[in-house]
Amino acid sequence: MEESERHTEATPDADTAITDLYTAHYARLVRLAALLLRDESMAEEIVQDAFVALHRRWRKLHDPSKAVAYLRTSVVHGTRSVQRRRQVAERNQPGPQPDAQSAEQSAMAGAAGEAVVEALRALPPRQREALVLRYYGGLSESEIAAAMKISNGAVKSHASRGIAALRPLLESWS
Repeated sequence: MEESERHTEATPDADTAITDLYTAHYARLVRLAALLLRDESMAEEIVQDAFVALHRRWRKLHDPSKAVAYLRTSVVHGTRSVQRRRQVAERNQPGPQPDAQSAEQSAMAGAAGEAVVEALRALPPRQREALVLRYYGGLSESEIAAAMKISNGAVKSHASRGIAALRPLLESWS
């Protein structure tokens, strides 16, 4: 007997056996998978994959009475695989994104930032340095004094005068 003839003879037996197993055990296996996963559609998919795998391996199955055990094991392994993929996806999921500004808010912020930069350019160099180091650099008064090589009182004076000069330049943005 040729290989193709043996294959056609084995296929009807496999088809019949798988159909009988499917009829008798499908619902129970889906319930098992659904209980393990808490997702009925994924459970159905796993059970169907188990039946397809059994059909493919039918000729290699030494004891057809162990087919149900094979299916059950395949279903349990399939659910574990899905759970592992879910855990990996959850671990690698990016954190929540901050609320994005609307296009209008972004444009306004950009324009306001440009207005502040332009207003800062209009200030005398020492006032500009004091304000930039304080508000953009986040430095303390004594750190600014050390960076500019001036006294703490001079830092206060330059910053105060700089803010006073910026107010009229930026009133339209408030």
